[in-house]
Amino acid sequence: MSTLLYSFRRCPYAMRARMAVAYSGVPVELIEVSLKAKPPEMLERSPKGTVPVLVLDDQVLEQSLDIMRWALAQHDPDDWSMASDPEAQRQIADLIAENDTGFKTDLDHYKYAVRHPEFTQAEYRARGEVFLNKLEGLLSDRDFLVTDHLTLADIALAPFVRQFCGVDPDWFWQAPYPRLQGWLTRFLESGLFKQAMKK
Repeated sequence: MSTLLYSFRRCPYAMRARMAVAYSGVPVELIEVSLKAKPPEMLERSPKGTVPVLVLDDQVLEQSLDIMRWALAQHDPDDWSMASDPEAQRQIADLIAENDTGFKTDLDHYKYAVRHPEFTQAEYRARGEVFLNKLEGLLSDRDFLVTDHLTLADIALAPFVRQFCGVDPDWFWQAPYPRLQGWLTRFLESGLFKQAMKK
């Protein structure tokens, strides 16, 4: 049986899973899912109904990070996982955890502020900027978040920063985050991102 990856092109979780799989070079059959009409075969294997889902011969992976780590375990030519550096691994894990909890919540509130009238969109953006500031600081003396090359952290976070930028690009590109803007630009122009976003 071929390895199946159920995905949705614009979903940041699916995006980062696709990039890790593409980077690893492991052949998968990519199945683009319509969120309004999810394939019954996918729901049979993963009843929670969210993407990405990776179907292997012996297991089903339903979380983007699990899929990314699985891909790197198959082949990690540029050491995205920082295999021999426990401190870097801890930093990667902490950054991803912060992104996937607090920043993701702030991003959703900022993007869909009309659904969350407790605060203004500008206030939600300011909350998200706490994380943007942190990333800007990490990039102060290098081009990537954890070390001098791409790691799992860069690929895991970039789709969400891209989405934050997309809420109000005019604001983002003139905001005081030159290092982060450069980092995001390199990500958006990378061959890996373009490959992962092919229709």
